[in-house]
Amino acid sequence: MGEKSAQKRKFILETARKVFVEKGFKKVTMKDIVEACDISRGGLYLYFDSTSQIFLEVMKMESQEADDVFSDSIADDATAADILILFLKEQKKELLRKSDTLTQAIYEFYFQIQPGRKGNILKRQFDSAVRIIEKLIETGVENGEFFCDDCKGMARNIMFVLEGLKISAQTIGISAEAVDREILFMLKMLGVEDKDMFPG
Repeated sequence: MGEKSAQKRKFILETARKVFVEKGFKKVTMKDIVEACDISRGGLYLYFDSTSQIFLEVMKMESQEADDVFSDSIADDATAADILILFLKEQKKELLRKSDTLTQAIYEFYFQIQPGRKGNILKRQFDSAVRIIEKLIETGVENGEFFCDDCKGMARNIMFVLEGLKISAQTIGISAEAVDREILFMLKMLGVEDKDMFPG
């Protein structure tokens, strides 16, 4: 793909993201994306075949951007506790974001499409996050920062709590205090009692 085509594809994905944020996934048509991008129908089909394909690419792009921001925020001398707390703070920001979020569209997409286990990006991201957090906790245990008998179980528990908080944020609403309470509880389970470690 040439530079011009790559730029056009990126523009379509960035514009489509705004449409998905505004309308969710179910209500978006290729026509909506054509109109938002101000391109011809044929111009859009040169790059993408369906709203599902576009949405999957938007999700990949968003995930990569979030990973880059997170990686860039980690100091060279960061401890395992520093990195875990930074990760939890990023999750809190995402949970409390009232607008410009794809969460509703993501759930609609998975309820409607129901991809198999291999094609499920959410499952892959979840499993990948569990592995990363597990390694982080193991490192923290080795360094005496954390106390944990079952690092994998704890990593899984953290991700399930965060997923539950995401659903709560979309359905019943959630406060910053409620998020802080759950995060501080997770840290306490790892033997981190110092509330200054997570000032919110």
